[in-house]
Amino acid sequence: MKFALVQMRVSEDKRNNLEHARDLVLRAARAGAQLIALPEMFNCPYSNRYFPVFAEEKGGESWQAMAQAAKDARVFLAAGSMPEREEGRIYNTSYVFDPDGREIAAHRKMHLFDVDVPGIRFFESKTLSPGSKVTVFDTPFGRLGLCICFDIRFPELARLMALRGAKMILIPGAFNMTTGPAHWELAVRSRAVDNQVFVAAVAPAREEGAGYVSYANSMISDPWGTVAHRCGAEEELAVVELDLSRADGIRAQLPLLSARRTDVYRLLPDEKTGD
Repeated sequence: MKFALVQMRVSEDKRNNLEHARDLVLRAARAGAQLIALPEMFNCPYSNRYFPVFAEEKGGESWQAMAQAAKDARVFLAAGSMPEREEGRIYNTSYVFDPDGREIAAHRKMHLFDVDVPGIRFFESKTLSPGSKVTVFDTPFGRLGLCICFDIRFPELARLMALRGAKMILIPGAFNMTTGPAHWELAVRSRAVDNQVFVAAVAPAREEGAGYVSYANSMISDPWGTVAHRCGAEEELAVVELDLSRADGIRAQLPLLSARRTDVYRLLPDEKTGD
């Protein structure tokens, strides 16, 4: 399977972002990509100020543009994420489309990015609401999992996707210049090794001077923790050939998932009651 990481520039012009994303998707398809992934908030600057302004209901302009891009390119498209509005709430939502332009998966970011550490203070919960669904979906290449950015920091979620059959986890993300250098590669490779899956994390290109500066460095780790490709800071379109059956081979050689001691784990003290 040929997979494309699309580390694209994002501007304050939604229409320009959508047209740019479409162009990159078509370019990736011409390069042979069968599955293409865009970054978190690919149609919108990453800012609480912009989320309500750019938010759309499912089936809106951005949804339609990406469904059409997938159909025109004849590819599976994991369309990064975008602000989704529903019943007065706004979610950080990722949609996946098949080569006929049909939505086959959707994931709302479960863990909101609320942090206050030296170098970055940001609270997604000021504008966004959390999702509550573990997302896996089937493709001709195998079953895939899907989560968004801060979700990667919670090993339980990645484990649930692996236990539900995912051989690869797609993560549109936008780590910043504080947490990115410290934890981005570490988190990607850790989730891959822990669960013996491919992990592909796709970020926006770095825009110095922006209100929120993306670390970029989109990357793919294989189930052994080897980095198959890593982008730099600039916009980049990378097409990488992956064999998802490698996950099965590594699991057979190093049977982590089957060797879990669930009989003991169930007996651990309850975090809330201590019982």
